[in-house]
Amino acid sequence: MPSENPTPTDAELVAGTLSGREDYFGDLVNRYKGPLVNYLFRMVRQPDEAHDLAQEVFIKIYRALDRYDPQYKFSTWLFRIAQNAAIDRIRKRRIQVVSMDRPNDDGGDGVWEFPSDEPDPYRDSRNRERGDAIQQAIDALPWEYRELIVMRHYGELSYEEIARAKDMPLGTVKNKLFRGRQMLKKSLAQYLTD
Repeated sequence: MPSENPTPTDAELVAGTLSGREDYFGDLVNRYKGPLVNYLFRMVRQPDEAHDLAQEVFIKIYRALDRYDPQYKFSTWLFRIAQNAAIDRIRKRRIQVVSMDRPNDDGGDGVWEFPSDEPDPYRDSRNRERGDAIQQAIDALPWEYRELIVMRHYGELSYEEIARAKDMPLGTVKNKLFRGRQMLKKSLAQYLTD
């Protein structure tokens, strides 16, 4: 079924899967599992949950493969289904708060200390601090901007793919991404000068 090109296109893999070649679907999974898990992690913020959700998304894709419209990119369809699954999961999630405080022998608050295997604890700490600040800044964005930032930078979707997935004009997608990046830049100003 694949063309003479050694790397079959998504459309060829979908057609092959529909004709009974299940190994072709495995090729699709291998092609998209990394970007999909990364995208879902940025949405649900839990690595194990992102992996579980990715498996659920691939099952949904497999079951609905006969409804895929090949005039659109497969990746757009995949990430649209993933987006809906992540939103559903976020809505259902119950947030549990766990205290990291512990009492000392004298009754005061204790400090947790975590050992590090890293050769430069300061640099590692600073990188984590920056990464946390970036994630907090993304989380603080209004949903319409946050979702587009995640789709573009973590889901690695093109502007055109985002426009199709969101059913938005291309100019609106570019404008909202620009505004979202400006909000992030303002929120992260202190880290950009360090």
